Amino acid sequence: MKNKEFLAFASALGAAFFWSFSFIWFKIAYQGYNPVTVVIFRLAISALLMSIIALGMKRMQKISRKDFRLFILMSFFEPFLYFIGESYGLKYISSTVAAVIVATIPLITPVVAWYFYRERVKWMNVIGLVFSFLGVGLVVLNGSFQFEASPLGVGLEFMAVLAAISYSIVLRNLVGRYNTLTIIVWQNLIGVVLFLPVWLIFEFNDFVTRPFHTEAFRAIVFLAVFSSTLAFIFFTQSIRKLGVNRSNTFINLIPVFVAVLSVFILNDSLSLQQITGIVIVVSGLFLAQLKRKKKKGVFETIEITTQRKG
Repeated sequence: MKNKEFLAFASALGAAFFWSFSFIWFKIAYQGYNPVTVVIFRLAISALLMSIIALGMKRMQKISRKDFRLFILMSFFEPFLYFIGESYGLKYISSTVAAVIVATIPLITPVVAWYFYRERVKWMNVIGLVFSFLGVGLVVLNGSFQFEASPLGVGLEFMAVLAAISYSIVLRNLVGRYNTLTIIVWQNLIGVVLFLPVWLIFEFNDFVTRPFHTEAFRAIVFLAVFSSTLAFIFFTQSIRKLGVNRSNTFINLIPVFVAVLSVFILNDSLSLQQITGIVIVVSGLFLAQLKRKKKKGVFETIEITTQRKG
């Protein structure tokens, strides 16, 4: 294997690992801070880092006035609605359950793309979608087919999934005119602005009155640096060498990574039924990628949107 290809594989694996860790870091951050506090600091730190990188690489583009509404709408769906769903959902369900639900995003997106843009949906996409939802059912339900996980938490995570798909639809109108660094920097900056009044109204007083929590704040910094910045850079690098489909093969492993990390770091436990469900979900993700043509459309937004996987 050539060194460049090996580095591309390592980059894709590193991105998947950092995104997997994000589900763990969220749980650790919640030991000291509330969800919106965690998200707004994560976005602010990441926006600063990504701005420095974009300006240093001379890749920062100016947004035209006619596109600014699209940027606001895109940022409203993600990071704003997406992180509200994901962050609050993680307060009620385990990291593993959340990761499994979020993993269905690339499976549902082609169906939405067909509805809005009449992009062709292959049978493998449909089979993969059915497989994955069966797996999700095994993860969130117990042996009596009653909710093992909190219905509220599951509902919030699926709200995040719908927000991410809506984001992809809006994003489709921008990817042809702006590079990925510009889009990520602006969506993070606008996201901070959208979250700011929510934070000031609901969490600011609690933030200033409670003592500084070193471990929790360190987890927020890790979320910003590794999950929202380095993971994105690594994955973009892998796409340049391997393409979207081969790179996404590693991203499909996120639910598995999260399950293992949750057991060892958060002391979570997994039943045989849940393990079976995770295997089925991951199998569905791989099935959906078999013989899938690379085409201009929603599928190509994966290069940008994958940073939301944690």
